Amino acid sequence: MTISNAHPAICWQDLPNGIVIQESIEERLAPWWPKVFGYHMLSIGPLSQQIEKPQLPIGKEFSLAPKSLVSVVGDYHHLPIQSSSIDAIVSSFLLEFDSDPYQLLRESDRVLIAGGYLFIIGFNPLSPVFTGKLFPAYQTKVPWCGHFFRPSRVKDWLGLLGYQVLADERLLYHHLMTEVHVGSIWQHALEAWLPSSGSVYIIVARKLESPLTPIQEKQKVRQPNWATAPTAGRNTHAKVDN
Repeated sequence: MTISNAHPAICWQDLPNGIVIQESIEERLAPWWPKVFGYHMLSIGPLSQQIEKPQLPIGKEFSLAPKSLVSVVGDYHHLPIQSSSIDAIVSSFLLEFDSDPYQLLRESDRVLIAGGYLFIIGFNPLSPVFTGKLFPAYQTKVPWCGHFFRPSRVKDWLGLLGYQVLADERLLYHHLMTEVHVGSIWQHALEAWLPSSGSVYIIVARKLESPLTPIQEKQKVRQPNWATAPTAGRNTHAKVDN
């Protein structure tokens, strides 16, 4: 199986329980939008564009994908956008279906300004949703045909790029192969006992203006001043009295 640069889901209905997933994400991200200030927001992928962003103090929102129905048609690995010109980026379920997910993050980092926000949404392999990968009937379907990355690995990538993770949240404790009933006792129990096992993760990160640990200049090592040890004076020739 070759994972392409194009997302197999064009709208949320293309995902199993897609509308429930969308509404859960919108509810969890709602408190974040008023905190994002700036002139330009970039929604990468068709699903990111369709997320409601109420009270977003951003002048203009652009959407980008390899196909139409977006503001800009382009490649995720080579964004046709000037460097350090975007104040916030939203990426929804893209890493799972990309041939080079780290390059996607690097390109997002290139166009994001220092202090800008990066919102990453993905499927958590350490959750009930991974169950679908065990059944042949689901292995070729979305989202199980993609490669699920652990949230910890995504955070490691962000750390290498110089980001501070502000939030790492989970939602929807369900395998998604059947209809999701929000508020079920089983989901509440799983959330209480295994809070990190939510099927969907949301990572909110901010690009740092400087590294967390500044590199200090190496101090010159003071060389010891080795001196010849003093020796007691003595005559080399003894005087013999007659």
